[in-house]
Amino acid sequence: MTSISATQTSLHQYRQKFPALKNKAYFNFGGQGPMPKSAMDAVIQAQDEIQRLGPFGNQVNSWLIQQTKATRVAIATELNVPSETITLTEDVTVGCNIAMWGIEWKAGDHILLTDCEHPGIIATVQEIARRFSVEVSSCPVMATLNEGDPVAIIAENLRPNTRMVVLSHVLWNTGQVLSLEKIVEACRNNNTKLMVDAAQSVGLLPLNLTETGVDFYAFTGHKWLCGPPGVGGLYVRPQARESLYPTFVGWRSVVVDGNARPVKWQETGERYEIATSAYPFYVGLTEAISVHQEWGTPQKRYEQICRNTEYLWQKLMEVSGIKCLKNSSPESGLVSFQLEDNQSKTSLELVKFLESKQIFTRTILDPDCVRACVHYFTLESEIDQLVEEISGFCN
Repeated sequence: MTSISATQTSLHQYRQKFPALKNKAYFNFGGQGPMPKSAMDAVIQAQDEIQRLGPFGNQVNSWLIQQTKATRVAIATELNVPSETITLTEDVTVGCNIAMWGIEWKAGDHILLTDCEHPGIIATVQEIARRFSVEVSSCPVMATLNEGDPVAIIAENLRPNTRMVVLSHVLWNTGQVLSLEKIVEACRNNNTKLMVDAAQSVGLLPLNLTETGVDFYAFTGHKWLCGPPGVGGLYVRPQARESLYPTFVGWRSVVVDGNARPVKWQETGERYEIATSAYPFYVGLTEAISVHQEWGTPQKRYEQICRNTEYLWQKLMEVSGIKCLKNSSPESGLVSFQLEDNQSKTSLELVKFLESKQIFTRTILDPDCVRACVHYFTLESEIDQLVEEISGFCN
C-alpha cells in the first residue's frame, strides 16, 4: 500500500476552496462534485456583468463570446484536443443524444452496447431502434471486472452491420476502466463509429483524445470537474463531423448571410449547439477547471486518486461483512462494494445510515452495491471515518 499521509497537510489548506467539504465526508464525486467557492463566485460575478452590460446588446454579446471561447479552451486543454472540436451542452446525456441521433440510421443497422450502460443511454438506443428498425444487442462486459478481456468481448460481438458501439470509458457501476485505444482499433477495423459516455472519466483520467482516435466523447462538468450543473460537452473527431448531422438546430448551429438566412453549418463544434445558454455556468466551469489545474496536472491528479482508491479498497477488504466487487484496487476513483449474504441489512440502509453520520455515498441497482468515490483531495482521515462507520454498521 502506498501511503498518502505526505500530502495530507497541504490538502487541508487546499480543501478550504470547497465549502461543501467543511461539514461532511463526501464520496459522491461520480454523482456530483462539490463546487469551489471561486467557481460559485464566478457564476454570480458573470451574471452581474451580464446585467451591467446588457443583458442584451453588442457589448455584452462580445463579452459572452470571449467567455464561451475560454470555456472551450479550458475543456480542450483537459482533453488534449483542439478547442474547435468541442460542442458545449447541458450535460453528458445531451452530448450522447447528439452523437446517437445525428447518424443517418437505416433499417437493419446494428448498435452494440455493453451491459454496464446508464439507463438514460439504454433508453435512447431503444427509441432509435423503435423509430428506425435498428437492431440492438448487448455484450457481457460486467463479467470481465476481475478476469477476461472486455476488448475481446466487444470485438467478438461486432457484426458487419454494426454502425455504432456505445459504451462508457469508466463503468459507472463497477469503476472498471476500459481500454479505449484498443476498442477504437477494433471499431475502426469494422468500419464502426464509437460513441463514449465519458460521465465518469473527464476530470478523473488523464486524457488525450486526439491520440486515442475516438469518434464521439460526451461528458459533463459537474462530476469530477466539480463545475456547476448544467454545463457539459461533446468532442467530435474532425473526420467524423461531416457524417454527423445536427440533432438540435438553432442560430448557433449555422452561418448566415447578409439577410440573416442560414447558408451552411458551422465548421466547428458549434454546429451542434442551439441558442441561448446559461452562460454564467460556463464561467463557473472554467474557474473550476482552473482550480484543479492549480493543484496539478491531470496525470498528477489521477495518480493521487489511484493512491486514495488503493487505500480505501484495502481498508474495505479488512471489514467483516463487506465484499469489494473488484479483486484488486480499481484504476478509477470509484469503489463499489456489497454487503455479504449473511448480512440482514440492505445497501440502501447502509447509505442512509452513513448519510446520518454526514458521510455521503450512493447505491447502485445493477449490481446491487454501494459506491464510494474518492477524489485527489479526499483525506485519509475521511476514508478511515467511512470504513469505521461501515464496520460498525455491519458488526
